[in-house]
Amino acid sequence: MASLFRDRTLGQSRRDSFSSSSSAAAAAAVASPSCATSRFNPAALSPLPSPFGDLTPTLSDSDLRSSAYEIFLSANRSSSSKPLSYIPNNNHSNSPNNSSTNGNSAATMQRSLTSAAASKMKKALGMRSSSSKRSSDSGNSAAGGKIKRPVTIGELMRVQMRVSEAADSRIRRGLLRISAGQVGRRTEAIVLPLELLQQFKSSDFTDQEEYDAWQKRNLKMLEAGLLLHPHTPLEKTNTAAQRLRQIIHAALDRPIETGRNNESMQVLRNTVMTLANRTSDGALLESCHWADGFPLNLRLYEMLLEACFDINDETSIVEEVDELMELIKKTWGILGLNQMLHNLCFTWVLFNRYVATGQVENELLCAADSQLAEVAKDAKMAKDPVYSKVLSSTLTAMLGWAEKRLLAYHETFDSGNIDSMQSIVSVGVLAAKILVEDISNEYRRRRKNEVDVALSRIDTYIRSSLRTAFAQRMEKADSSRRASRNQPNPLPILAILAKDVGELAIKEKDIFSPILKRWHPFAAGVAVATLHACYGNELKQFISGITELTPDAVQVLRAADKLEKDLVQIAVEDSVDSDDGGKAIIREMPPYEAEGAMANLIKVWIKTRIDRLKEWVDRNIQQEVWNPRANQEGCAPSAIEVLRMVDETLEAFFLLPIPMHPALLPDVVAGLDKCLQYYATKAKSGCGARNTYIPTMPALTRCTTGTKFQWKKKEKSITSQRRNPQVATVNGDSSLGVPQLCVRINSLHKIRTELEVLEKRIITLLRNSESAHVEDFSNGLGKKFELTPATCIEAAQQLSEGIAYKIVFHDLSHVLWDSLYVGDPSSSRIEPFLQELERNLTIVADTVHERVHTRIIADIMRASFDGFLLVLLAGGPTRAFSKQDSHVIEDDFKSLKELFWANGDGLPDNIIDKFSSTARDIIPLFRMDTESLIEQFRRLTLETYVSSAKSRLPLPPTSGQWSPTEANTLLRVLCYRNDGAASKFLKKTYNLPKKLY
Repeated sequence: MASLFRDRTLGQSRRDSFSSSSSAAAAAAVASPSCATSRFNPAALSPLPSPFGDLTPTLSDSDLRSSAYEIFLSANRSSSSKPLSYIPNNNHSNSPNNSSTNGNSAATMQRSLTSAAASKMKKALGMRSSSSKRSSDSGNSAAGGKIKRPVTIGELMRVQMRVSEAADSRIRRGLLRISAGQVGRRTEAIVLPLELLQQFKSSDFTDQEEYDAWQKRNLKMLEAGLLLHPHTPLEKTNTAAQRLRQIIHAALDRPIETGRNNESMQVLRNTVMTLANRTSDGALLESCHWADGFPLNLRLYEMLLEACFDINDETSIVEEVDELMELIKKTWGILGLNQMLHNLCFTWVLFNRYVATGQVENELLCAADSQLAEVAKDAKMAKDPVYSKVLSSTLTAMLGWAEKRLLAYHETFDSGNIDSMQSIVSVGVLAAKILVEDISNEYRRRRKNEVDVALSRIDTYIRSSLRTAFAQRMEKADSSRRASRNQPNPLPILAILAKDVGELAIKEKDIFSPILKRWHPFAAGVAVATLHACYGNELKQFISGITELTPDAVQVLRAADKLEKDLVQIAVEDSVDSDDGGKAIIREMPPYEAEGAMANLIKVWIKTRIDRLKEWVDRNIQQEVWNPRANQEGCAPSAIEVLRMVDETLEAFFLLPIPMHPALLPDVVAGLDKCLQYYATKAKSGCGARNTYIPTMPALTRCTTGTKFQWKKKEKSITSQRRNPQVATVNGDSSLGVPQLCVRINSLHKIRTELEVLEKRIITLLRNSESAHVEDFSNGLGKKFELTPATCIEAAQQLSEGIAYKIVFHDLSHVLWDSLYVGDPSSSRIEPFLQELERNLTIVADTVHERVHTRIIADIMRASFDGFLLVLLAGGPTRAFSKQDSHVIEDDFKSLKELFWANGDGLPDNIIDKFSSTARDIIPLFRMDTESLIEQFRRLTLETYVSSAKSRLPLPPTSGQWSPTEANTLLRVLCYRNDGAASKFLKKTYNLPKKLY
């Protein structure tokens, strides 16, 4: 005892002491133990509820601290071979004992050894030395004047426990009296509160009130240790317990006399000792059980361990922690503790102090984490159910606090406190592992490799925190949306949220995942998979509710697509070293199909546009009058308008803020292509074709100009209508007039030529598109109109032929079919036909576009030659030709060609020769004599057809393909030959009459 408290005034330390020179100061110390320093304010601490259990409200923290200090002094009252005095390395000239050379030398030597040990312990706990703080504190103290400081470990403990010098002196006196009266008796065999009650009277205290409070505290300690939390459970029928309860309750109302020979004190002593010496098997005890019951012993020990924290700096452990801890551990015999319980209790004290001081000193958390590792080792060997219970409650409290922060770590941590996250995670994971692996019976029954506790907990923290953070970001995005409601083009909430989630993922990857990766190798992957699922749920609802492509829909789907790519990239990078290459994480991230949803909406948009355009074509082409004077281009207004609408549709498509223009461009072009093809088809529809106007071939017969035979047609022909078409077409009353048909051709030509312009415009628009790539220009597939050009060419060809044969066989039938070579060929020649034909050619030349002019004129020429031949070979009974008429035919044929040659201003010679070749080859037949014709016909017929009877030649069918080497052509020349030899041959061979009546 003497060595513990000697030299209390030697040297200086950074801790203030309680002054004994002032009674006011002493009173203040009793009233408020925190008076030791103005910097320390216990009320400012916010500790967690103790996991060791409730001691009932009768014992306050102040009561426990006072009793703990008494136990500490009692445990260390015996002399030790190791001096406990503390003298700092720097001697001050004003030290009152500076002249004590021998004693001071020994003390200094001892201090240097223990100082090294102290530094070693703090280092083991991962804590820095606070020598720099000491210098700072010394400077501050010097500025305020001379302050008395503790110079021994015992004095240090008194200051740390906030015990006044008067109370400390009284306790030491009481312990000396107890030692004197019980020489040789071990401390563990003494019930300290009982002995102290017997040593002091009210005269030992400042006033009666202080004495009464002191007596009640000791009585409540006896109640707590022997009745409320006994080491060995009490039987309900225990009379000693009932008697002690009555004594204490009575004493709490009226103080008892505590003199040595007082009867009431003797009763109290007998009762207390009976309960303190109680055992379950009746064996004799070497120690008394009065402070070693759970949780009283742990709460008292907790108070002693709290003394390791500097009273001037509640976040620091004193440099002399090893000396203090060595002395504190001597209380184990009284408190019934051991190393395992010490490790657990010290872990809690470190952890609780970190929490209570506002979580500002990470060294405390690191120290708690380091100490918890020792607890984990203890837990694997623990078999004591009481220890397991305390361990469980302590770890549950620590885990609960840690998980409250880790389950929403995005709320808990930021750049200012991120350093503490790793230690908090470590504490949480380690606590969970001990609880599950070493305490949980269910886990022990299972194979341990079935559950990775650390991985599971981190996985839970990540998913929970990200879901919480996502919900907060969603609420924030909703607020931003509401705030910008009155602004032009406010962003939709899911577009805002996608950006926020992307930022959240980057923050997770850069800040939190590197910390969590220590326990979970794919922390970032799990995080982005969680965010992917959270956003995906919202996006799915959004997609299910949209039916058309709106700006909001495009913005959301584009934002979702970008977010998904970013999240997947993070997941892939995080899982690159995994066994499955990240497939497990990727399986947790089913595609948003944002591009697919956007593509579907765009396809609906395209279809709607195309359908509207097609409806427009239907409606307007029916109303089109094909007026050649409607515009300067000579084409229909509907053609110009449909091209304009196609261009507008393309521009509108490329204005869509989508990332898939190249992919969907083929759909747009194909739809527009079909619309233009539809227009071209409608433009030619109902206009007739070549075969519409060619009359039906009359039955083959022997005809003469003198007969009264009426030409019998197989069906009613359009050529039977006698009318002057110029009246209708010039006035524009018919949409099928020659000028109107020419406008149709011009319209088709306009569309076909504009397609090249449109295709170049598509390339330009695609090049300016943000989503286009070099490979998108490598081929023309999907960028060209494939159907419309061919349809326009085909339709224009059909219309060109239709115009040609309409003019020749319909409009000019009165001067060709009805007049040419009727009766006497020399008096009904081709000139009227040529005049009318020239007028029509002028109309065509003035109406049709110059690029297609030649083609139509060539078709009219071909129709004219076909009509000329049809008159000669199938002109009906009103026509008959002699050999001499061949000169007339040849001259008219030449005039017909000259009309189209137009003195070199018309069609080229090669084209005229091409289309007139058939007529040119057949006309010489009309110059041949009849016998030669008959002989040539017979020979060709026999060569071509096998005769069924030698007496008659087979009748060659009409092929319509006129040729001088074709039997039917020769037969028709003979039929229209006006001489007797031909009649005789036809009568004999085919029984054709010379005359028809």
